[in-house]
Amino acid sequence: AVGSLLWMGGCDVSEARTGAIPAGGGRSARSLTRTRAGGWTGRPSFRSGGVGSGGRIRYQTCRGERQRRHRHRHRVAMHLLKAALAAGRRRRRAALRCGRQVLVSICRQCSSGILPNEMIRNIGISAHIDSGKTTLTERVLYYTGRIAEMHEVKGKDGVGAVMDSMELERQRGITIQSAATYTVWKARNVNIIDTPGHVDFTIEVERALRVLDGAVLVLCSVGGVQCQTMTVNRQMKRYNVPFLTFINKLDRLGANPNRALQQMRSKLNLNSAFVQIPIGLEGNLKGIIDLIEERAVYFDGQFGQNIRYDDIPPDLRVEAADRRQELVECVANVDEQLGEMFLEEKVPTIDDLKAAIRRVTISRLFSPVLVGSALKNKGVQPLLDAALDYLPDPSEIPNFAIANQS
Repeated sequence: AVGSLLWMGGCDVSEARTGAIPAGGGRSARSLTRTRAGGWTGRPSFRSGGVGSGGRIRYQTCRGERQRRHRHRHRVAMHLLKAALAAGRRRRRAALRCGRQVLVSICRQCSSGILPNEMIRNIGISAHIDSGKTTLTERVLYYTGRIAEMHEVKGKDGVGAVMDSMELERQRGITIQSAATYTVWKARNVNIIDTPGHVDFTIEVERALRVLDGAVLVLCSVGGVQCQTMTVNRQMKRYNVPFLTFINKLDRLGANPNRALQQMRSKLNLNSAFVQIPIGLEGNLKGIIDLIEERAVYFDGQFGQNIRYDDIPPDLRVEAADRRQELVECVANVDEQLGEMFLEEKVPTIDDLKAAIRRVTISRLFSPVLVGSALKNKGVQPLLDAALDYLPDPSEIPNFAIANQS
């Protein structure tokens, strides 16, 4: 404590030991004045007897001396920091030579440049309780290379999901406060906010949707549209947030995505249609069918990281054709350009259909419905592609500010 006080005043411990610190009494107290910063100013004074009779000079370090010492300390600190960084680089190079680096493919490329608005997506993930929001976010971060490994929500392995930073969230397996992160997918910066699902924390959802450009509404394929789903839908409507719909948990017993779609149309009054349909349900879930590209998508590998495209299975070709026609009709009802092509009986191309879906999604006239299972690592990468294709960038959303009123 004495050393700290002396450092603030500009003295050092050696000066304290020699008595070269201003003290009260006599001429010294009158000639030295305490400054606001804790130092002392004034001319040097002498003890009785003077210098020739063995007295010691009482002085105080001037401001220039204190600045010199501060610069010296700064140089020493920077030298130590550079040495530590150099040692860390040497250790990493040694680890690379020894072959101890794992999951090299997950490293993401960083750029110090400024991204244009077209390369940015600000999205949130909202849903009812236990619909799989945090699990979906965990898979998104893994597939985009933001994290090296995935963990379960309740933290059975003692780690827990990345977005659940609070210990109580990991114990209960719920999200209490909104968590924000970012990642990069196909050279686009994606900012993600994971929101709670409980009604007790709905203000967190309100705060998140207020600043987001787009959202992903997650539905459970078993529960369908539930009470908090309706609340989130009202919040999105209040803040005019375009959104995709992801029907999750197709691996659960009793999964029925068709019923969930009908509930969206009847309870939420949404103009929605499938852009994907599943290949199998419950324990037989194998992949999904992309209705726009008209192909089957399979997710191979231990964590579903290898995407394989194939032809549509023969037993699902009729259903895929009917669902694609339904998708075109739903979009043509609210998009003028695609509506003209539909009336002229022209077959829209893949680019025409994607552009029309993007226009009506941004206008909140349509909500594309995607399917998958985040826990079984199926359907997450196509959801990321859909977020880039159909959700708006910051320049496509009007931003308002409250004017200051006197």
